[in-house]
Amino acid sequence: MKDLDLVATFLEIYRRGSLTGAAKALGLSQPAVSGQLVRLEEQVGGVLFTRSRRGTQPTPLAHELARRVGPHLDGLRHALTDDDADSALRGTVRLGAAAEFATARLLPALTSLTHHGLELVFTLDQAEPLLALLAEDRLDLVVSSIRPPLSMRRLAAMPYVDEEFVLVGSPTAARSIDTGHLGEDPVSALAHLPLVAYAEELPIIRRYWRSEFGRRPPNQVAVIVPDLRAVLTAVVADAGISVLPRYLAEPALHSGALEQLHRSPVPPLNTLYLVTRSGPLAPPVHHLRTRLIDRATTWGAL
Repeated sequence: MKDLDLVATFLEIYRRGSLTGAAKALGLSQPAVSGQLVRLEEQVGGVLFTRSRRGTQPTPLAHELARRVGPHLDGLRHALTDDDADSALRGTVRLGAAAEFATARLLPALTSLTHHGLELVFTLDQAEPLLALLAEDRLDLVVSSIRPPLSMRRLAAMPYVDEEFVLVGSPTAARSIDTGHLGEDPVSALAHLPLVAYAEELPIIRRYWRSEFGRRPPNQVAVIVPDLRAVLTAVVADAGISVLPRYLAEPALHSGALEQLHRSPVPPLNTLYLVTRSGPLAPPVHHLRTRLIDRATTWGAL
């Protein structure tokens, strides 16, 4: 790509979720940012963003371009600053994430950085309180299951990775399902099986039933436990069925301890976002975010 300014503008739009936010960060007018985006779309041969009530939404082409060029442009910017390489590996970074994702993905990706003097301080919670802490300058980076609302204007978010969700149960539960009935009326075919839920409102399960079956689950709830790893344990023990991220359920699916009870032509996904405060990042935070972006390219959909 000949014009790096176009790529830099694209990344600002991608990470901030709006042309207005990108224009403010770059010190440009919104028409100038729009014009640069049009030029880049002509170069790449496709649409990079669509407009919606939630802001500027990246297309699949934008996701792919950001994953290809983001770490390289960030590295180039960092190389041109006065900070030496060691300063990026010293200090403290305060991270927020769901406990399950931090355990399965973030800690394996980041703990080697502590060998160079970086201190990692994790806060494990749901997305809304973590984003509030980030906005209050009590965290440096959050992996969030929701995009920050427009009211949190001081936060910059970029789509990070997609979680795939699977409906799972024990082999005993799977044998109790009439497969013919499941194809015709899945809600009714599954209604006899109790649920193991992450929260009383059934957020993950309810979203799956609504997106896949068009209805709320009528099932009895057997267990509520606010940790998806504990949900997994309860489902393996045949306490009921549940909906889990594939990255958590995959080992049990491979071993035969769990079975996938329903398959969709288009797997249900939820996008996770990397969220920081707007503006230049401290070297340790910048280095850590670059590491996370780089590692995510090997994960695919989770």
